[in-house]
Amino acid sequence: MRENMVGWSAIAPETAAPLFAPSTQRGASMAVKRMLLAVHDVSPRFDSEVGRLRDHLGRHVSADRLALLVVPNHWGDAPIVAGSDFATRLRSWSDAGAEIFVHGYHHQDSTLHGTRLARFQAACMTAGEGEFLGVDRITASALMTRGQRVIEDIIGRRAAGFIAPAWLYGPGALEALAECGFGLAEDHWKVWRPGSQQVLTRSPVLTWASRSRGRIASSLLAARLLLPVLRRSRVARIGVHPGDTRVPEIMASIDRALGRLSRTHEAARYTDLASQEVGACAS
Repeated sequence: MRENMVGWSAIAPETAAPLFAPSTQRGASMAVKRMLLAVHDVSPRFDSEVGRLRDHLGRHVSADRLALLVVPNHWGDAPIVAGSDFATRLRSWSDAGAEIFVHGYHHQDSTLHGTRLARFQAACMTAGEGEFLGVDRITASALMTRGQRVIEDIIGRRAAGFIAPAWLYGPGALEALAECGFGLAEDHWKVWRPGSQQVLTRSPVLTWASRSRGRIASSLLAARLLLPVLRRSRVARIGVHPGDTRVPEIMASIDRALGRLSRTHEAARYTDLASQEVGACAS
């Protein structure tokens, strides 16, 4: 498993207050704090790990409160084949109420990045998996549309949205995303409607990294530091990955985070943030 960035990033002082302002005393509709929980890299390649994560997270939330971020063909050699055991399970999870997001297509970055920032993001915020960081609009649109068709044909319903691998979007990907019919998108700092660019919530996402002992240690520390911030935020977001299952310390940290957030936040669905329907992705 090749992960995203470790834990969380610094927050700009001018944006910190609105990002994490408590939601109490803003009316009944704003009083309920929500927790969004997503399993990344759902793929035949990680079939057993995804099953373990679903069982583990089921101690804290019901199956219809999980978002599953599905990769149609992980690294080009783990396709989701219609009629396969995995495709049948994916359909059953969707039928049980799990939200299904398109999570890239190959989850693999094959771009030669032209800027220092993009090269830094590709090297340090992921390990060769920022698939949508450097692609142009046409390529991004083709991959999004292809992935959408594969997944929607299997689950028999519209996907809830699109979330780029490692939460990394380049300019071309953002242009393509705005033209598509995905109802929701997410990056490290926000959830938004791609069509209207309306931001539905702003908060950092809590995640872990298992690629090395150093990343494990730093992500465990980040989880402890970020948790009090998330408990004060109106929407708390958590993302877990198949590689987490191989590190007992990370699984225990996930348990602690969910246990504490469950006291202040109600498990919710991404689509609870927005109910307006949007059209299909143009090819």
